[in-house]
Amino acid sequence: KLKQQHQNKLLMGILNITPDSFSDGGEFNTLDRALTQGKMMVKNGADILDIGGQSTRPGSISISLEEELNRVIPIIKLLRKDLTIPISIDTTRAIVAEKAIQAGANIVNDISAGIFDQNMLSTVAKFNVPYILMHIKGTPETMQNLTEYKDLIGEIYQFFEERIELAKIAGIDKTNIIIDPGIGFAKTYPQNIEVLQKLSIFQTLNVPILVGASRKSFIGHFLNKNNPKERIWGTASACCGAIAGGADILRVHDLPEMYDVCRVADQIWRNS
Repeated sequence: KLKQQHQNKLLMGILNITPDSFSDGGEFNTLDRALTQGKMMVKNGADILDIGGQSTRPGSISISLEEELNRVIPIIKLLRKDLTIPISIDTTRAIVAEKAIQAGANIVNDISAGIFDQNMLSTVAKFNVPYILMHIKGTPETMQNLTEYKDLIGEIYQFFEERIELAKIAGIDKTNIIIDPGIGFAKTYPQNIEVLQKLSIFQTLNVPILVGASRKSFIGHFLNKNNPKERIWGTASACCGAIAGGADILRVHDLPEMYDVCRVADQIWRNS
């Protein structure tokens, strides 16, 4: 299903099992609430569920390995009992990725593209699962101080070329690689817009593209909305732009709104 990138794009529902994520921290950090939310996202059109136990909002500080495992493994096991759709583990740690896959996850979503943990690429290769590698500079704690680029799109493109090659060397099949340009990660508000405007350039890397713009601060900046939950329709606009630019997977909070928006956008841009 993940390889149907030339058909309708896939919606990845965000399920943060954290107390401090930027827009939904603390809402789903109990098993009952997380399970209910996960099932509701699937009912409302999610093709993939992305489970994260570590906030990556700007300025966030890394939690312990034990805490991350305690947050994500129980909910993955519960969801896998009831759901058949792919589950993604949002982590930068190889051990978390391994234990999540063993618990029923099917995809690894790594904001560091294998940079934070030298064992990540070999772990993904061992399990032969799809791997989402994202562009970032620094860490979530430092990234917003690292927004200087001589050539924004060129440097992101080169980053992907290098990380894709290293992933292949580690044994990851290219058909399992997905790229994410990292909206909001080490990028200013205008730079996020530029990435969306020039997204189609990354299609020449010949791998699926994931875009995660949902509720992010650049949307709030342009709409003058400080509350992330008031950014639904700004998110919808960003999703339309991403689809027009060739995105294959949209990582979103708000289903079913984005389901409707993205299905119509597919008809306009993907079937032309």
